[in-house]
This record gives sequence, C-alpha cells and structure tokens, in this order.
Amino acid sequence: MVTQSREQRLETLRASINNLQSQQAQLEAEIAEIEKTLKNDSSETVKRHIRLLHDYNEIKDIAQGLMGLIAEARGVRHVDVQREYGVKEQD
Repeated sequence: MVTQSREQRLETLRASINNLQSQQAQLEAEIAEIEKTLKNDSSETVKRHIRLLHDYNEIKDIAQGLMGLIAEARGVRHVDVQREYGVKEQD
C-alpha cells in the first residue's frame, strides 16, 4: 500500500479546495445570470400569487353561491347543479 506524505495530502486537499472554490464561483455566476432573467424578485412573485389566490377564492365563493341559488330555485341538490356545469368535487 502506498502512503502519501503529509505534504502530498496537504497539496491534494489544497487542490480540492481550489477546485471547490472555482465551482462555487461558477455556480454563483450562473445564479446571478439566472436572476437577471427573472421578471420580478421572488417576494414580488409571492405577493402576486397570494393576491391571485385571494381573487380566485372570492370568485369561487361567488360561483358556489350562485350554484346554490340555482339548486334552490330548481329544487335539486347543489351537487347536481355542479355536475351540470362541469364542476368536479375536487374543484
């Protein structure tokens, strides 16, 4: 079995560290380049998604209420009206 001297092991570790630092710099450069292509920063995107989800939930609540009124006026179950309009249970 060949044993490396202390200096050889240190040199190997230094080369490994340099390689890792080079990879880190390359990845950071890639991240910076990708971030430039984003339309908005992440916090703005999250805020927009929350607003859109809020709008969706309001519209969904209104639609559920209207289907309830239709069901009541027709004397049928709410689920029957949902099926008629193509609304699935998971919707």
